[in-house]
Amino acid sequence: MAVEIRVPALGESIVDAVVANWLKHEGEPVAQGEALVELETDKINLEVFADQSGVLQQIGKQAGEVVSVGDVLGL
Repeated sequence: MAVEIRVPALGESIVDAVVANWLKHEGEPVAQGEALVELETDKINLEVFADQSGVLQQIGKQAGEVVSVGDVLGL
């Protein structure tokens, strides 16, 4: 079953971020806890990590796109 990769809480009063860079490509295996994508805000930069091991099936938001807390980044 596919697991949604979502934008995590970004910090106090921060609701939007920009997808900076995907660290994995579609079809690549990922390990639980491995960094998948980098997000940037005007205050912080952060990485989103895999909740479980598997394969990155789909990238839903591309580099440069603005995303909000809870948005689906990929599967």
